[in-house]
Amino acid sequence: MKYRVTLIPGDGIGPEVTGATCQILAAAGAPIEWEEAPAGGVAMEQYGVPMPEVTLAAIRRNRLGLKGPLMTPKGGGFRSANVALRQELDLFVGLRPARTLPNVPGAFPGVDLVLFRENTEDLYAGIEHAVTPDTVVSLKTSTVRAAERISRWAFEYMRYRGRRSVHCCHKAAVNPLGDGAFLDTFRKVAAEYPFIQNGDIGVDSLSLTLPLDPSRYDVLILQNLYGDIISDLCAGLVGGLGVVPGANIGGHAAVFEAVHGTAPDIAGKGLANPLAVLLSANMMLEYVGEWKVAERIERAIWDVLEARTHVTRDLGGTGGTETFTQAIIDRL
Repeated sequence: MKYRVTLIPGDGIGPEVTGATCQILAAAGAPIEWEEAPAGGVAMEQYGVPMPEVTLAAIRRNRLGLKGPLMTPKGGGFRSANVALRQELDLFVGLRPARTLPNVPGAFPGVDLVLFRENTEDLYAGIEHAVTPDTVVSLKTSTVRAAERISRWAFEYMRYRGRRSVHCCHKAAVNPLGDGAFLDTFRKVAAEYPFIQNGDIGVDSLSLTLPLDPSRYDVLILQNLYGDIISDLCAGLVGGLGVVPGANIGGHAAVFEAVHGTAPDIAGKGLANPLAVLLSANMMLEYVGEWKVAERIERAIWDVLEARTHVTRDLGGTGGTETFTQAIIDRL
């Protein structure tokens, strides 16, 4: 069986890091056929929007996608391509693991966190208007439906991954209706999983305690804005956005992505680190049940990172995209 996957190369370093990832997956024998689709800058030139319907249709058809970093046009009222992707395909689960990697400098050893971000509501719903020339109102949306499905998805993930503890992170003291509804729904779902420890914490308290001792936490569930911010904080604990994977998952499709930027200053120079996209692709293999292939790739990544001979400059080495890629293929 082969999986047909929509490939969005992305902007800046995107084509380099997604290209390297495709090479490694092919060398590992991953049963994938790629269907390339435009988004970001390329899509703006061809279709006038950063996330065209032709790309959304390809993901709906294939139900799987792998995406490089995308630029968002400045001005003109364009919605972020990433936000459009999540909302148009109802990819309500933002999945962001963060764990310590061999020889990758981080703030702490042994970090192993999983963050779930509700992807479709909150301020990212994009409901805002000018009341007067000097006043803008932005509305934060919060529904029981969204809170219930992200909570249930997270608990099911924990059940099958052996995760034992989860915290719902909120600001219910300030937003007793919006954040309070999210927290109440989380607690109702948690009652159905008595074998998993659960608790809650204010997002401000989390921001204080997480950088002091991340071992206190296992799984975190947050609304959209809080999840966006705290997931980047978690990435900082393990070495930055260039070494963490990401996924956006819904009931009918899943898109795996690098969460770092397009890095236009090094684009085309062969210096980019493909690790974030590669780890995201490995998550995709696990998602479809190709565990053996994913385990081979992960072991090869670990071996190359431990040897540190061919790693890219951002990881403290002197290698480039090609040498790092080839080193992983050689280990395979």
